[in-house]
Amino acid sequence: MTDRDLALKSFALRRRMLRLIHEAGAGHTGGGLSCLDILNVLYHRVLNVTPETVDSPTRDRYVQSKGHCVEALYAVMSDRGYFPDADLSTVCHYKSYYVGHPTRKIRGMEMNTGALGHGLPICLGMALAAKMDGEAFRVFTLLGDGELAEGSNWEAAMAAAHYDLDNLVAVLDHNTLQITGHTRDVMSNEPLDEKWRAFGWEVRVVNGHDYAELTAALTTPHPGKPLFVIANTVKGKGVSFMENVGKWHHGVPSDAELAQALAELDAAEKKFTENTA
Repeated sequence: MTDRDLALKSFALRRRMLRLIHEAGAGHTGGGLSCLDILNVLYHRVLNVTPETVDSPTRDRYVQSKGHCVEALYAVMSDRGYFPDADLSTVCHYKSYYVGHPTRKIRGMEMNTGALGHGLPICLGMALAAKMDGEAFRVFTLLGDGELAEGSNWEAAMAAAHYDLDNLVAVLDHNTLQITGHTRDVMSNEPLDEKWRAFGWEVRVVNGHDYAELTAALTTPHPGKPLFVIANTVKGKGVSFMENVGKWHHGVPSDAELAQALAELDAAEKKFTENTA
């Protein structure tokens, strides 16, 4: 799939995610829009797993540590065929497995997440088990900015470097905003690149909305070290009135806001298509 194909798919996935949140009456819109391009690249270019191989012991594992942005993951996984798109009409409904955070009751979900700071330690265990068993699969997780205030991440970071887990990849959706404001004001975690290198990780900094940069960062080998990818993103990416606006950390668009957002995405897609024809 070319970069152009991925870009066109991201337009469609953003529309699907926004409609999903609007219909469900709940969802983390801003962070979902910021991490969607990362998920698009992971599921279409990087992860060695398909709907047909979700039970294979040699499959790659993906755990969404920032589980509150599950709506973006639902949109991508449905598009890839892990479950029917019609299932998403039940999101946040009574007795539906499609709740506001990932759960293993859904096909293709590796782990329940939502309590922040758990994804990286879980992936550490998976990656260490692979090394002990002589398996070649890789383990990926997606973290959020505010999540790095959880000390469990740093314990896992030390252990991953200690055990030379070069089959472990952590991606940071670095949109610089959390629910109560900018991370630099709530609990500064900068300079992130220097900190993770000091913990013994290979660090790569990319534009989190650039498919080529993401692909290169996630597929280039990093022997002997776990990999930390700082993906610089825009919260609310693609919708003008949501971009870099903290209130959209969790927010459901009204009918009018949804219509405006979809119209902006349609216009952006049309312009992109004309410019890349």
